[in-house]
Amino acid sequence: MYASENLLDEFKNAWNKPNNAIAQIIIINTIVFLVMLTLSIFLKLSGEAEIYRSIQELLMLPSDLRLFLFQPWSIITYFFLHADLFHILFNMLVLYWFGKLIVEYLGSDKVISLYVLGGLAGGLLYLIIYNTLPFYESQQISRMLGASAGVYAVITAAATLLPNYTFHLLLIGPVKIKYIALFYIVLSFSQTVGANAGGEWAHLAGAAIGYIYIRRIQKGQDLGHWIPQIISFFKSFVNQPSKIKVTHRSRPKKKTKAATKENHPTWSPSNLSSEQDEIDTILDKISQKGYESLTKEEKQKLFNASKK
Repeated sequence: MYASENLLDEFKNAWNKPNNAIAQIIIINTIVFLVMLTLSIFLKLSGEAEIYRSIQELLMLPSDLRLFLFQPWSIITYFFLHADLFHILFNMLVLYWFGKLIVEYLGSDKVISLYVLGGLAGGLLYLIIYNTLPFYESQQISRMLGASAGVYAVITAAATLLPNYTFHLLLIGPVKIKYIALFYIVLSFSQTVGANAGGEWAHLAGAAIGYIYIRRIQKGQDLGHWIPQIISFFKSFVNQPSKIKVTHRSRPKKKTKAATKENHPTWSPSNLSSEQDEIDTILDKISQKGYESLTKEEKQKLFNASKK
């Protein structure tokens, strides 16, 4: 019991840390994967495998436009689903490696924007391809799942932002990330007529969004600014401000002015407001430029505020 509570606390701490978009995306994907895996095992053991397939199909993105109109949520849910352990492991590792660069140089919110925009673009291109090109229209109805379109957006964004940044790959050595991104793109393009054609087109759409997003950022335009705003809107319903309890105490006996000033410093509303404004400014700086952009004093203020 203690071990499970400790694990839950670790997840909560990871989720609530500032500047932690990558951890939040990984946690959501992991929870969804574990829930679906548990459902799969129990329903198959009870002879109800068909129920599991029905649930999974409701969350996957269908290639048929008529089916999609009856499950429009699937254009979001599909990029939080994974086929197996290696599928999610690969996607989350690549997201972590390349996402760290985005967080460090652009801030945490940009990773969320890229992941969502990449997933949406991948889903839209998948629907367009399978409903306009005769080669794909003639095929059976397929369904798509996986975070790869969002991950490709993060990979290409990092390579566009820092093309000469070097990763040291096992058995290969130092490789600039622009070549890693190019390899992924060429690999996906070469398989657009294969068994996973729809998924490969989604990868390419995610990569295109990653490139466009960074180019627009460099020109001062954030194409995904609305995504953190929507998330904050929904968070406001969950994280309601705590109510302040006011109690009455009898006034202590009067002391001399000297003693009062020395032992009981006065805190006015303006002091508290000024302190909160400082914290808000620091959080805005993290969102825009990343945690590493903070000075030592700013990091200390943020740490002190988190302990209150």
